[in-house]
Amino acid sequence: MAAPSGTILIGKSETKFEQLVLKLSNRHGLVTGATGTGKTVTLQKMAEGFSAAGVPVFTADIKGDLAGVAAMGNALPPFVNRAKEIGVEYKAEQFPVVFWDLFGEQGHPIRATVAEMGPLLLARLLELNDVQEGVLNILFRYADEQGLLLLDLKDLRAMLAELGSNKELQAKLQAAYGNVSPASVGAIQRQLLVLENQGGQNFFGEPALEIADFMRVDEDGRGHINVLAADKLMKSPRLYATFLLWMLSELFEQLPEIGDPEKPKLVFFFDEAHLLFENAPPALLDSIEQVVRLIRSKGVGVYFVTQNPLDVPDKVGAQLGNRVQHALRAFTPREQKAVKAAAETFRANPKFRTADVITNLGVGEALVSVLEGKGAPSIVERTLVAPPGGRVGPITPEERKALMRESPFRNKYTETVDRESAFEMLASKAEASAKAAEEAEKGSGGFLDNMLGGILGGGGATTTGKSRGRPPQSMAEKVVTSAARSVATSVGRQIGTAIVRGVLGSLLGGRR
Repeated sequence: MAAPSGTILIGKSETKFEQLVLKLSNRHGLVTGATGTGKTVTLQKMAEGFSAAGVPVFTADIKGDLAGVAAMGNALPPFVNRAKEIGVEYKAEQFPVVFWDLFGEQGHPIRATVAEMGPLLLARLLELNDVQEGVLNILFRYADEQGLLLLDLKDLRAMLAELGSNKELQAKLQAAYGNVSPASVGAIQRQLLVLENQGGQNFFGEPALEIADFMRVDEDGRGHINVLAADKLMKSPRLYATFLLWMLSELFEQLPEIGDPEKPKLVFFFDEAHLLFENAPPALLDSIEQVVRLIRSKGVGVYFVTQNPLDVPDKVGAQLGNRVQHALRAFTPREQKAVKAAAETFRANPKFRTADVITNLGVGEALVSVLEGKGAPSIVERTLVAPPGGRVGPITPEERKALMRESPFRNKYTETVDRESAFEMLASKAEASAKAAEEAEKGSGGFLDNMLGGILGGGGATTTGKSRGRPPQSMAEKVVTSAARSVATSVGRQIGTAIVRGVLGSLLGGRR
């Protein structure tokens, strides 16, 4: 069911094939419709079309139905008949699929470090108020200044414990950045516990995901379809939404500007899009709008999938040029408003009243308007959506395991890496302080206490022994000072440009 070169077949209207133009598909899109109207099948059809055109795809699999794209399709009568009705030949196909799972159960694990997530998205994930978010920003700033790597949740918990219990540190940070109250720290710790109970600790850590692994093609030139198993993840909707937003921000920060390519470098389907915008603060909404507006020039197309077009804010919706609208119900005032809003986003067709058609579409029918020519939207057409070539429906656990064994990433992300970071560094500091106190009691004159306290505590500066009022260093002191300088230099190399963060708070300039 090949579409003409440079296009992706969506379906057929009364007079013509409705096709998505590859060169304009990075101008984003919206797929909406009530439950049971065919959104998932449309999403699969579009994903298959992009893959066949050599464009990698990322999509979440909310109910497990999309996994079937990895298996050979079946020439079932409804699909064969729909193809004939449209005027094309049904062809069973299967596509290159890589399965991912934040919990590592139904796909390769996906991880990010706490530092990469950044304070803005982490505050959103933890549902912090403005005061608590301010404390989290101070924590990140202090960690960056001290070379304390924030990789996983135990690092963050250790830093919170340090901020909550160290009165001297609280006073120092208050003088520099503002109040850090134990009450706010305690509130963040409680929210962190909720996140851990939801399985959030599985997401934070190393090896962190390399975005380039989502942007591969197979030996036949077909784009990989990256399917995120999200049936379990949807029980933690805030984690789901924050993860996808983090991924979008990573694409935005890491990819170079390329203008308008002949076809996208990646297409990103954001299913259950309402979760991204629900209760989001204005600052975050502004950042999302900025990313969506600018990421198209990096060759990434973003397609929001949701039941109600009102789920997407107007500022973001204005960026979505390609639209597929399945049936909507209009029983309640809000539903009637949604029908009217959806109708007003289309370029009117003089043959019918758009608002009336939206409520009368059958399963597998949609109103379609795509960008054409110089980027103007086409007149909306009532369209029969073409059947996908891959299997429609889930695959068996055995089929999934077999595909994962053949995956190019079967070994890359399996084992967790736990290198030295804030947790270990703070534990070492506490141990060193205890030893110093013990040495002081034995009559050491407090040397280790002063030396190690200067190296590992407070402002993070090493003590050289040339400070005012101090006697010349002994050989033992010089050895310890040299070692401390070596550690500080090593930490400095690790953090690099870590404190430079992008529009959504993620790190720029490389991984920590």
